Amino acid sequence: MNILVTGGAGFIGSHVVRRLVTNYPNYNIYNLDALTYAGNLENLKDIESSLNYTFIKGNICEPDFINSLFIKHQFEGVIHLAAESHVDRSITDPMAFVMTNVLGTVNLLNAAKIIWNKNFRDKRFYHISTDEVYGSLGKTGLFTETTAYDPNSPYSASKASSDHFVRAYGETYGLPYLISNCSNNYGPYQFPEKLIPLFLNNIINKKPLPVYGDGNYTRDWLYVEDHARAIDLLFHNGENAETYNIGGFNEWKNLDLVKLLCRKMDEKLGRSPGESERLITFVKDRPGHDLRYAIDASKIKRELGWEPSVTFEKGLEKTIDWYSTNEQWLNNVTSGKYKEYYERQYP
Repeated sequence: MNILVTGGAGFIGSHVVRRLVTNYPNYNIYNLDALTYAGNLENLKDIESSLNYTFIKGNICEPDFINSLFIKHQFEGVIHLAAESHVDRSITDPMAFVMTNVLGTVNLLNAAKIIWNKNFRDKRFYHISTDEVYGSLGKTGLFTETTAYDPNSPYSASKASSDHFVRAYGETYGLPYLISNCSNNYGPYQFPEKLIPLFLNNIINKKPLPVYGDGNYTRDWLYVEDHARAIDLLFHNGENAETYNIGGFNEWKNLDLVKLLCRKMDEKLGRSPGESERLITFVKDRPGHDLRYAIDASKIKRELGWEPSVTFEKGLEKTIDWYSTNEQWLNNVTSGKYKEYYERQYP
């Protein structure tokens, strides 16, 4: 089987690629990534020489290029992770999110529709999305697969649009698809603009820890390797034309999570209790900030037996250990040197 993974050099994508390359030696895994700021081939050093792995540098926003890849490699499956994914960046540059998340997704759908030419047997287009498309919850309740879409940021609006296009191609053209919407991921190799790696990096370097508003925004956290395991399971066993929510059953208010990180890092770094917590700085809230996300993942558990295998405490320990022992990786991705390397290596 020839499988295309888009965004495979990113945070979640690299864990998915590693899992597929390792667990399915008879599959040919093609990793398509544009290597923008968050795409990093250092994430895949351990499997880059594997015989069933091929990296392709390219952009999903280029339809002729995407069509040529489908013709050349005859993909039977697509696992679509490539996306602009940071809310703050979407507020300052919404068009980048429209281009990648909406038009890029449609380019992939068109290529699948044209090249597969209605010969959809044993084909699958798997689109990975986010819980943010559902909008904001109050103090109670959970997002289910039938929750109405109500996006509040350019990022979530662009992902909601891409979800709708995937469903539309399924209904209109018969394209075999499935969609999953996941909660916040954390773990190794996450670019340090997201909360946990950003704060771990800032604690290590004794920089301010910027907390939006009053810090009471609540998120559900999922260890990235558990998400990769769910993606593997859904790609192989999920039902066509279905949506599955993937969550960690693990809600934390931002401020409580930051304080926990501070305590654990003080212990890890041999600092006095409370030293890192003094770095917390409350900053002006961002526009359209959703109060609470929480996923009901009972469907995937009921139908496929998936549930998180790593407790938050264990996952956080593993994450802290990884960032503490991989400061060179952190330095590389924050200095910009790795991007200069890619520009030289892949002109």
